[in-house]
Amino acid sequence: MSERMDIICIGMALVDSIIKGFDPEPISASGYRAVSGSLSVGGEAVNEAMAAAKLGARTGILCALGKDDAGEMILGALRRCGVITDLVIRDPEHATPVTTMFVRDDGTRKSITNQAHRHNFHPERHAGLFTNARAIILGSLFRAPFDDPEIIKSVLTEAKKAGILVVADTKLPNFRVLGLEDLKESLPMIDYITPNEDEAKYFTGKDTAEEMADVLLGYGVKNVVLKLGSNGCYFKNAKESFFLPACEIHAVDATGAGDNFVAGLTCEILRGSQPKDAMRFANACGAICTTAIGAGTALKNREQVLSFMESR
Repeated sequence: MSERMDIICIGMALVDSIIKGFDPEPISASGYRAVSGSLSVGGEAVNEAMAAAKLGARTGILCALGKDDAGEMILGALRRCGVITDLVIRDPEHATPVTTMFVRDDGTRKSITNQAHRHNFHPERHAGLFTNARAIILGSLFRAPFDDPEIIKSVLTEAKKAGILVVADTKLPNFRVLGLEDLKESLPMIDYITPNEDEAKYFTGKDTAEEMADVLLGYGVKNVVLKLGSNGCYFKNAKESFFLPACEIHAVDATGAGDNFVAGLTCEILRGSQPKDAMRFANACGAICTTAIGAGTALKNREQVLSFMESR
């Protein structure tokens, strides 16, 4: 593909089986009840790519899908949102991961992964695909495929050679445990890192936003963005720091809210917005996402986000 993309999202693609209002009391020896059950495409790279495309960015995705129904479901959803899928790798030897999500009444959730999530495809072998962009989003550090320090280093090295903005989301480790020290060669190549509060506490060992950000900045990351849930978000770099409150909204499902936030942040940075304006926009994207079940349901376009911000 010759035309340069704005954003390429690299990482996990999966299907979420979302169970809302699960009642732990059995109704029979093998039966349980829930308020609802639904299927939704997910995975950090998918959520971010779909959101970025809806926000008007020319967006591609580099991920691995099995040659199965779940993979076809993801491809269809990506294309309907306008995501360029030419970079998707179809692997007949590995199933597309499916995650079971239990969503509570307040929108928070717990997830169950399985061995399909361990498949580590190799984006570093496809540098010619992901270097044709203004920015890449890694979704996410510490999860496949970015749970291997050499893969991370190789991808980021190629990205920086090409002058690409690097945004890295994070997740808590599941199958392979890494820490910041394992990534000390790669972290200085990250322009924006976007952990949530639990992830930042886990990786830094600190309790306050300022302290957590300082640890990450100390490893060479250029800009730290902390997603603090109901407490809003926090930004810090070498020049400035600030908190922004959360948007007041009735949350239905928080699945993918952080991914929508990251997509919104990256889109606005590429538009030339200053950090505080980009963070406000990202905050609104994350809030809108929580108003419907599924990571890619509620967010429609940039105009919707701007209208949401104006109304508040």
